[in-house]
Amino acid sequence: MSDDMFDSFIHLEETHRKEGYDEGYKDGLIAGKDEAKQVGLKVGFEVGEELGFYRGCVDVWSSAVRVDPNCFSSRVKIAIKQMNELIEKYPVLDPENLQVQEIMDSLRLKFKMVCSSLHVKLDYDGYPKSSSDAKDIEF
Repeated sequence: MSDDMFDSFIHLEETHRKEGYDEGYKDGLIAGKDEAKQVGLKVGFEVGEELGFYRGCVDVWSSAVRVDPNCFSSRVKIAIKQMNELIEKYPVLDPENLQVQEIMDSLRLKFKMVCSSLHVKLDYDGYPKSSSDAKDIEF
């Protein structure tokens, strides 16, 4: 009879350990999904912000070409057109697309080339934040 009593204690400990593990695993999945969602939102925002910056530059440069078709060299105009194509080609709704990084790298390179050709010092450093704004933004 005393063996049965100790067996129940051994099984009780194993049962509680298993229940604790299962509960912790389930909670970890939920917390991991929440954290992944926050990281995804932050990275998605940053990519959209950078694409928007390049879109604005292309729009300004394209407007200048429409006003004065001879304002830029043909090489610069081709690079601006290629930047526009890369922006339109960027798979915004398919972030797992394998071309995402390749397209962004090409876009950054074209941007630097256009800026260099135009003798313009223009960098994308992310959204400018004042010191008071930076502490209010959280992801």
